[in-house]
Amino acid sequence: MDDPKTVRFRGAEPRDVPRLVALIGELFAIETAFTVDPARQEKGLRALLAAPTAHILAAEAGNDVVGMCTVQLTVSTAEGGPSGLIEDVVVDRAWRGKGIGRALLDEAEAWARSQGASRVQLLADQRNRPALDFYAGRGWALTQMVCLNKKLAR
Repeated sequence: MDDPKTVRFRGAEPRDVPRLVALIGELFAIETAFTVDPARQEKGLRALLAAPTAHILAAEAGNDVVGMCTVQLTVSTAEGGPSGLIEDVVVDRAWRGKGIGRALLDEAEAWARSQGASRVQLLADQRNRPALDFYAGRGWALTQMVCLNKKLAR
């Protein structure tokens, strides 16, 4: 049952969290800047589900979630208003190459636009050439900005 015509796109729900955690595990196996920690990923997903300025998109085939992405709003001084940050774009290996990632991005962009965002941005592992090529083919452009990261003590 891997016909992309059977896939529907919807907002994720709490019942989807275990499957979303598994998909993030697939993603983090590629993006080595992150560590697979199911308890942390579950905590983050539940926080996103509860946040009024965030949205998790699920691609569902039958009763299985086969892809996901998250989008959340930030305020951009450059834009003078909301900007969308897209993360966790991942499609189950068996479903890749069927247009699901493209549709997830389209849905995330539409949600951000509906929330007043005038720009979306995302982070991608610079060593993940297939992902970078995928994004470039969807109109995404590299910028001169770099992402810096610093862990904070808790």
